[in-house]
Amino acid sequence: MAGHSVRAERGIGASVERVWEILTDLDYATEVLPSIVALERLEGDGYAVGVRWRETRKMWGREETEEMVVTVADAPVATTIRAESRGTEYVTVYTLEPAGDGTRLVCDFTAETPSPGPAQRLGWLLFGKAGMRATRKALEDDLAHIAAAAEAAEPA
Repeated sequence: MAGHSVRAERGIGASVERVWEILTDLDYATEVLPSIVALERLEGDGYAVGVRWRETRKMWGREETEEMVVTVADAPVATTIRAESRGTEYVTVYTLEPAGDGTRLVCDFTAETPSPGPAQRLGWLLFGKAGMRATRKALEDDLAHIAAAAEAAEPA
């Protein structure tokens, strides 16, 4: 089944290094992103390829818990995070680029179900576009919170 993807991006008035620090500080994530209600490290310290955690988010009125893993950590340029749930593979790629005195943070999110069952096919057909619009809004909200945290902490 073809994947579904969305992109969100934001200019941030903080250095690439500061944005990377905020983005990759898993131990601080629940303070930066209000949608994350709990985060439990499962494997690894800091932020590097192979670090795993269980993340519980409140989205669309309910809580969902997923296991996440860092598959790319190219500081301070890009990171890729993967998750799998009920046969769907989720990939989130963050790219950081210098932009004037700040940073352009881009988030590309894809969801792909390699072997969908009939119910999954119907679900994507009926709700896929609306779900991806809601996902874009959630990603934009996350980027706004990351920007606020990075800008608040950036030295003058």
